[in-house]
Amino acid sequence: QVQLVESGGGLVQAGGSLRLSCAASGRTFSTYAAGWFRQAPGKDREFVAAITWNGVITDYTDSVNGRFTISRDNAKTTVYLQMNSLKPEDTAVYYCATKMGRGRLRLDSEYDYWGQGTQVTVSS
Repeated sequence: QVQLVESGGGLVQAGGSLRLSCAASGRTFSTYAAGWFRQAPGKDREFVAAITWNGVITDYTDSVNGRFTISRDNAKTTVYLQMNSLKPEDTAVYYCATKMGRGRLRLDSEYDYWGQGTQVTVSS
């Protein structure tokens, strides 16, 4: 069992930065891949970024590639999402999730555990 708690969301102006954190409980966290997803009002949840258990492989959706960076610290059982050059279209509730294995990182149905989400609002 893994419990996830996101933090770091808030209101920021376009062009600004935020760093989201996802703190995990459970001794098996270091063996899980982790991902960030987001859901804007009236839209489906979408993949943002993912990282394998050892941090060797990362993946990003095209719209955030080059602006967002996912990382993890297994000693602290925490996953991070550094978001730079934020745009109004990045406004959404951001969720972290974890899964076993390293395949199909972009599919939310593959993830076993989810956090409660943190709101990110980017003003123009």
